[in-house]
Amino acid sequence: MTADEAKFFSAGEERLDQAVARAMEVSRTKAQEWISGGYVRVAGRVAQKASLRLRGEEVEVRPPPQRQARVEAEDLDLLVLYEDEDIVVVSKPAGMITHPAPGVYSGTLVNAILGRWVVDEGESLRPGIVHRLDKETSGVIVIARHEEALRRLSESFRKRYVFKRYLALCQGAAVSANVIAPIGRHPVQRHKMHVGGVRPRYAETDFTVLARSDEGSLLEARPHTGRTHQIRVHLKHLHTPIWADPLYGKPSPYINRLALHAYELRVPHPRTGKIMSFTAPLPADMARAWEEAGGVWPAEIQREGTSR
Repeated sequence: MTADEAKFFSAGEERLDQAVARAMEVSRTKAQEWISGGYVRVAGRVAQKASLRLRGEEVEVRPPPQRQARVEAEDLDLLVLYEDEDIVVVSKPAGMITHPAPGVYSGTLVNAILGRWVVDEGESLRPGIVHRLDKETSGVIVIARHEEALRRLSESFRKRYVFKRYLALCQGAAVSANVIAPIGRHPVQRHKMHVGGVRPRYAETDFTVLARSDEGSLLEARPHTGRTHQIRVHLKHLHTPIWADPLYGKPSPYINRLALHAYELRVPHPRTGKIMSFTAPLPADMARAWEEAGGVWPAEIQREGTSR
């Protein structure tokens, strides 16, 4: 989140400074500074007191500009899928944030990348980042190692020359479908996205059922557009939300994180233009969850600890 971006959330029966600190993952002191500085609104009005007791109102936090922090290299474990002088392709583990943000400057994918490769940092907190995955989503992500590679990869994503395939474990008996449903900001819960919503944009996803069990469905998702939370929102719209989705679903007895994995990425190489395909083996927690739910894996799906 940058200074010109706002985060919206709701909270009840909690002090405002406590709610802001929790939602923004900052200290209570920092939250109080933001409130006193006029950077927090409650129900559309600038908050006056950090001690305000919330009762379900919408809270808007727009952090003040911060001095650019240097991104430090860290020795973090990563599964490397490919590397050359232009790009690095890794499988991001669930729970790892893609890039630093105000208040979060360590433990991210960028910190890990800088700990192992030479990447042109420039003045950005996001060196080499072309696309991102939600914190709890695991899977393939490509990093540019220099400015020209970043420019060309970004153009490929913008022009939709990239093929992305995800695997998801979902509630209910899902069906194969081509979903074309515009996505916008939720009109009330602004931290969520919604089919329709505020200022909706075109969104299209292909879903294919790979297997079913009595407890749910294993789906392949191929997004044609890149809207925020697109796969999650479209599956919620189909009444088959992803297991353990904290925003659009409910807890699962089989897995304690969002059961979504970016399985395959095909992208033109920034130097040669050749289409390259990368696959991130399905992580053990998702594989185990599906098996414990009585599911059987299709033979073509590569999982951690297995080989084709």
